[in-house]
Amino acid sequence: MILNIDETPATAKYIRMSPFKVRRVLDQIRGRSYREALMVLEFMPYRACEPITKVLRSAVANAEHNAGQDPANLMVSQAYADMGPSLKRFRPRAQGRAYQIRKPTCHITITVRPMEEK
Repeated sequence: MILNIDETPATAKYIRMSPFKVRRVLDQIRGRSYREALMVLEFMPYRACEPITKVLRSAVANAEHNAGQDPANLMVSQAYADMGPSLKRFRPRAQGRAYQIRKPTCHITITVRPMEEK
């Protein structure tokens, strides 16, 4: 991950959700303005929207307080979800066997930067 000077990141780690399901939501907000991304997340029917909204608000708060940027002028420059460690559980099956169940986790990273004036 290469950051510009005016980019501000936020990360949520060990979210108990599959990164594949999180990525389908992140693809919808990447490149949008902060307000537009919030509206999209508000009305999407996926469970992944809640932790993504929290990370987005955190990234904007970081940009506002640490870099002194205006929240109304920010856009989502990077948004991705990496695989975290999987919780391993076992389910009893027929004839004394045990099947492994993997409960995936993910790390969500969102980076915001100011929009270019045209």
